[in-house]
Amino acid sequence: MPDDRRTVLADTAITVLAETGMRGLTHRAVDRAAGLPPGTTSAYYRTRQALLTALVRRLVALDQAELEEIGNRTPVPRSAEELVAGIAVFIEQRLTGEGRRRSLARFACAIESVHHPELREILVPRKNAGRQVVHAFLTAQGIADAEARTVTLLTYVDGLVFDRLVSGGSVSDTEIRGLVAAALR
Repeated sequence: MPDDRRTVLADTAITVLAETGMRGLTHRAVDRAAGLPPGTTSAYYRTRQALLTALVRRLVALDQAELEEIGNRTPVPRSAEELVAGIAVFIEQRLTGEGRRRSLARFACAIESVHHPELREILVPRKNAGRQVVHAFLTAQGIADAEARTVTLLTYVDGLVFDRLVSGGSVSDTEIRGLVAAALR
């Protein structure tokens, strides 16, 4: 049961962070949002840094699981248009619902990691099946530096997600086509 409680608290902390920002992430706010008695969060995570670290670890675990699932169910695209369509679906997932909440929390944690290197270490992008699909597509297209181009393309995708979280709106297929075309040049 303690592990379940820790997961509930970390999941709730992600939501609190996404909804209230870094300053709103407190032990009391997590207790309230989780519907738990005051002091519960601090019993599991004594310091704010411990809570933030647990939140980041949970966030990375959720993201990795999602990217593994996407990659495992997605065949390597046969064309640039198929890759564009796949990226468009991914971006939409990151801008709506649970994906939006996690994206907001992820970017807040990335900024916080500038001052806390231990968070940066946790947030370092990892290999996963979703990333491998992009890499396999670029390799199949004869791109010599497919690994570097994969990293660049996915960094640009993250940039589009960040921009739309901040400024609103959606990402057009034209924008995604431009990114894919650049990766293929």
